Amino acid sequence: MSNALGVYQPGNSPIHRLPAGLKLVALGVVVIVMTALITTPERLPFGIIVVVAVFLIARLRMRVVLTSLRPLFWVVLMIFTFQVIFASWERAVVVCGVMILSVALAIVVSLTTRTMDMLAALTRMFSPLQRFGLRPDRMALVLALAIRSIPLMVELITQVDEARRARGLKFMPHRLAVPVVLGALHLADHFADALSARGLDD
Repeated sequence: MSNALGVYQPGNSPIHRLPAGLKLVALGVVVIVMTALITTPERLPFGIIVVVAVFLIARLRMRVVLTSLRPLFWVVLMIFTFQVIFASWERAVVVCGVMILSVALAIVVSLTTRTMDMLAALTRMFSPLQRFGLRPDRMALVLALAIRSIPLMVELITQVDEARRARGLKFMPHRLAVPVVLGALHLADHFADALSARGLDD
């Protein structure tokens, strides 16, 4: 599927043209800043404005945005309920809001960055660690897979929820969690097979 979540979507927007390394650093910085600064519900709109602006600059269709975030509903609902019970509704709004915004930004990076560009940038970023006996290429691969997996997991949750609704089943946590976990394991097997085929399983 050319328009599947997590698959690079060619474009000529300013964000498409940014170096992959800069986008990855910006993603980390923005997420850290949002986590540090958005401590009350009143501050959440500022983060929303930033993320919406990024999507507009990237020239990604709003349908992509809504489709990307819709599967998070049940996950966010469970986390929100947990936070309300054990913390407060204000904390629940902040935690869930920052999580949604962070996932949205990761999706932007994934959709506007070629995988090879991402790997090359991460390898350069991790190259100083080579003197400590670490493998920059392996570390880059792991992080790139992690970033790619975010939108892929979102798409998996979408498919599971659509299958549930198509069967007319009411929402229950296990009806979503069990298929998602099994699907995630299946996805991990595909990743492992692909890495093994390229001699990267050692």
